[in-house]
Amino acid sequence: MRHRLSSLLDPRSIALIGASAKAGSVGQIMLQHIRIGGFAGPVFAIHPTNDEVEGFRCYPGLGDLPEVPEHAILCVGDHQVVERLSECAALGIKAVTILSPLHGDDDNPDSLKQAVCNIAEETGILVVGGNCNGFYNFCSGLWACGFPTRHDHRAGGITLLTHSGSLFNAILDTDSRLDYNYVVSTGQELTTDLADYMDFALEQDSTRVIGLFMETARNPEGFAKALAKAAERKIPVVALKVGRTEKSARLAASHSGALVGNDQAYTALFDRYGVRRVETIDELVFTLMLFAEPTRVGSGALASIHDSGGERELMVDLAEQIKVPFAELSADTRQRIQLKLGPGLKAENPLDAWHSYNNYEESYGQNLIEMMSDPQVALGVIVGDRGPGGQIYPEYIRYAQAAKDTSGKTVCIVANHQGTGTCPSVIEATRKGIPVLDGITPFLKAASHLFAYRDFQIRQETSAPQPPCDVVEKWRDYLIRKGSLDEYTASRLLQEFGIPVPASQLAQSAFETVVAARKIGYPVVVKTAEAGINHKSDSGGVFLNLTNDAAVSSAYDQLSKKLSPRVMVASMIQGKGVEMILGMVNDPQFGPVVMVGFGGIHAEILADTAVALPPFGEETALRMINSLKLRKLLDGVRGAPPVDMTALVGCITRFSSMIHSLGDLISDFDINPLLVLPQGCIALDALVLRDNPEAKAAE
Repeated sequence: MRHRLSSLLDPRSIALIGASAKAGSVGQIMLQHIRIGGFAGPVFAIHPTNDEVEGFRCYPGLGDLPEVPEHAILCVGDHQVVERLSECAALGIKAVTILSPLHGDDDNPDSLKQAVCNIAEETGILVVGGNCNGFYNFCSGLWACGFPTRHDHRAGGITLLTHSGSLFNAILDTDSRLDYNYVVSTGQELTTDLADYMDFALEQDSTRVIGLFMETARNPEGFAKALAKAAERKIPVVALKVGRTEKSARLAASHSGALVGNDQAYTALFDRYGVRRVETIDELVFTLMLFAEPTRVGSGALASIHDSGGERELMVDLAEQIKVPFAELSADTRQRIQLKLGPGLKAENPLDAWHSYNNYEESYGQNLIEMMSDPQVALGVIVGDRGPGGQIYPEYIRYAQAAKDTSGKTVCIVANHQGTGTCPSVIEATRKGIPVLDGITPFLKAASHLFAYRDFQIRQETSAPQPPCDVVEKWRDYLIRKGSLDEYTASRLLQEFGIPVPASQLAQSAFETVVAARKIGYPVVVKTAEAGINHKSDSGGVFLNLTNDAAVSSAYDQLSKKLSPRVMVASMIQGKGVEMILGMVNDPQFGPVVMVGFGGIHAEILADTAVALPPFGEETALRMINSLKLRKLLDGVRGAPPVDMTALVGCITRFSSMIHSLGDLISDFDINPLLVLPQGCIALDALVLRDNPEAKAAE
């Protein structure tokens, strides 16, 4: 059964509207590409007067065609698009490619896009674009792009989907080391988006990896489903996400909002489904190149061999910075290597194997085989410099091929300095399964993604704790009916979801405040309970460590005069621990996102946080904690005891379950600080903001 996008990306026949004999025109280049690509289906060129263009028979109009083509490519200007699209839809053509930018008049610049959308909605016709560069289907030979490209393309396993038309050409046309099955310039995504194109690629046997250059997910739900499908089918997704937006003014109302912007929601989404996020185009290209290899990395780490001690040291420094581990070679492997090394060289990984030309073959080639045969090695690399004219030394390729053949593992060649992706020997080696890359840092980042995706596939995730159904129903009902939660109510909410809070009580007079303090037991905290004061310490609304009735009464008098007569009395926690923040923001695209980090009054300055989509179990909570820059504080520093990690993980996972149950009714949730002690942890302060239409209507 054909995919619903087959008529769009894998049509049986095509019509080209706007065929042209004008040199360099889009209509001419498009026909040239279709001929060079070798598309085997019928091609109908539409030209009002010519009988033939670029070897293709021309027809005056769509009504003159001998059959209805499945796909039409519109190489026409904006002023003709709506009319031509209407003709296509009326004829029964199922899909079109629109290259033009679809810019309407100055008073209504979106008028053309809206007209195209209206036609598509009424007729069901599918659209690539507008304002795109087209697409390539290298499996069928349909090169549906009207801009020049290299002519040595061949079908491979990389799918590239990009929101940038310039990048579409830049990556595709300048580097022959990468072989694709499908490349799509998605443009304005008027009827089909990244999620649709990903789903199509995931249904193709040829797809080994999907690369994304994206600004946003226009269909967040569909995008998440496509990522889940990719994870299920073990097809890695590599994403270069741009457009890291500023937080909105609303988000500044809470610490969580200030720390978790829309981009962090993508981070959480990518982590959930194992998407490898890259930061540069070089990193994207090299990561795709490694993932396209037919051999997936197994257990173990990296082995590298060098002809320079200084450049080996550079490799070690950069690998530590990027967190790429080197394999620990066995004693037997090291012994065999040592026998083949020149004087003064030591058998270790990374290996400096250069002594002289006399034993070059043995020291370099045979020792690389020894390293790659070690069970602790998952990936190997020859690191060196390019020869005269930027060429790769042929012996490097020979050594890499021998080691690959012997071990069955991927071996790369990496140039310390610049190179080229058009060198014939580089292209040939890469296509034979010996990837040749340029630059240690891009290679190490690509290797780190290879290892990280391998580890993602073997994650053993436990289920999130399940809160009692009656507790969930109670608080959902409360949030819908009343909406807002003061700190006292928020503390009750946390307590019922299994998150420890200090004993507390509300009071509205000095007498009630003293009675509450005596009941709770000194020392206590007295803070304002006035609604709308989100950060109480900033407003002078908190009095700490009060030890007697007089201090409590004085605190109440000051709060009642300055802020309000309603206060909250809580137990003062005496133990010393580490202050953390645990929070949530409801992202407009992907829903609730849970955040954990180091907190207190400096939470926003530290900005040391990790995020995840709820709900999640202990493994995810631990990964979040271990990713924090200040993680070592939890182990105890300068004489401080280590904190109770079991209690911290339990709080985080129970919070994630609570947010999963209630998050659609809440916009922001802060626990700051969450005090983690040597025994236990406790939520000292809670702030809940909600932005829910149902709740607003009920108020």
